[in-house]
Amino acid sequence: MGNLWKGPLKKIGEAKWEIPRNYKSCMRVPGVIYATDELIESIKQDQAPEQVANVACMPGIVKYSLAMPDIHWGYGFPIGGVAAFDVNEGVISPGGVGYDINCGVRIIRSDIKLEDLKPRLERVIQAIYENVPAGVGVGGKIKVSNRDLDAVMVKGARWVVEQGYGFEEDLQRIEEGGEMKGADPSKVSSRARERGRPQLGSLGAGNHFLEVQVVEEIYDEKVAEVFGLRKGYVTFMIHTGSRGFGHQVCDDYVKTLGHAMKRYGIKVQDRQLACVPFKSREGQSYFAAMVSAANYAWANRQFITHWVRESVAKVFGKSARSLGLHLVYDVAHNIAKVEEHIVDGKKRKLVVHRKGATRAFAAGRPEVPEIYRRVGQPVLIPGDMGTASYILVGTERAMMETFGSTCHGAGRVLSRAQAKRKLWDRPLERELRDQGILVKAHSRRVLVEEAPEAYKDVNIVVNTVHKAGISRKVAKLRPLAVVKG
Repeated sequence: MGNLWKGPLKKIGEAKWEIPRNYKSCMRVPGVIYATDELIESIKQDQAPEQVANVACMPGIVKYSLAMPDIHWGYGFPIGGVAAFDVNEGVISPGGVGYDINCGVRIIRSDIKLEDLKPRLERVIQAIYENVPAGVGVGGKIKVSNRDLDAVMVKGARWVVEQGYGFEEDLQRIEEGGEMKGADPSKVSSRARERGRPQLGSLGAGNHFLEVQVVEEIYDEKVAEVFGLRKGYVTFMIHTGSRGFGHQVCDDYVKTLGHAMKRYGIKVQDRQLACVPFKSREGQSYFAAMVSAANYAWANRQFITHWVRESVAKVFGKSARSLGLHLVYDVAHNIAKVEEHIVDGKKRKLVVHRKGATRAFAAGRPEVPEIYRRVGQPVLIPGDMGTASYILVGTERAMMETFGSTCHGAGRVLSRAQAKRKLWDRPLERELRDQGILVKAHSRRVLVEEAPEAYKDVNIVVNTVHKAGISRKVAKLRPLAVVKG
């Protein structure tokens, strides 16, 4: 994390700030950061606002360079950044998607009451801990051939369900149906394949987790009912992405696009913003590889969903269906998509980059699954370890202001190195247990790096996007037990 950012910020709303276009001569659009007065002070503690301004200089950017209240320093783009580029005149950038392509979250609801879970909680979290592979470099239980991996890249979660892992209905409750169009396995390197094949069906480490939760508060009864959420009932949250596979895809194309920029006469403020025209050969190759990695991530979360259901069913001695273990939704946090949005009164086709941001589409959009279309898309916001998570719903204001986007989590305030220095001697596992939260961690290092103090207050972040109207609170989930990689 860098030094205090000293650039200009103008308050333009209750929870909205502008970096004026004249801050840098290269800026094509202003920067906009969603934040309360309290949050903006913590946001200025590193150079993430400078990254917002740098993104505003990129070719073909439309309307503004956006940042959500969980913004913090990232690779090129800030984490929490959103930017949309015209499909014909604009660019695509791996830094605008991130290394963990389609890092995302899914939530499983249940018909299990908290009082029925309590005497079984230790056994449930132990069963999940044993059944779901997790940790740095840890491989999955699934052995796939190169041909299988090709099918995963193209069909995503659908391929997994076809192998018997999950319910057919799951596919209706995943962004893009868990099967984004446009994948091309031939655009993925052999090194990415080598890294991805053994890791399919694994949680990984870092900020990835599996959590057992209870619905503590309902803010919108009507929408909660549509989502299948009831106060006092148990949910299961899965947060992971494309593992080493997506990381390698990003690494490969940062280099490829970095070399290709000169050919297109593109100059950027930071070499980490390597980009090429979306319609170029290199741009289309990266997009096809990125979609392949996104589908891998949806397949990965689908396998894990099956093992969570299996673990819970075994402890309760009942089937997953009889326990009501149905998927609510699955959202991507790091992705680029071609979408239609209204810009200055006209419908335009844009390449929307969301990096550490969640799609938050309003009711009526065809991309929202039919079961949710009358209320809007579920938005899943995980807290950090030991704090609440939230379910929100997309809004019309998000469609008008943020290309249908909102925050994705709490956002770091301490780097992993800072967290280790500051918190290494703390008895974190005991502290969390004293709060009524069981923790199963595959390493002490990850436990320290992901401690609650390393993150902003998720309650403030969520209240900010709710207040700004770019997503609306539906339910609050309290953690009961967590598995960390």
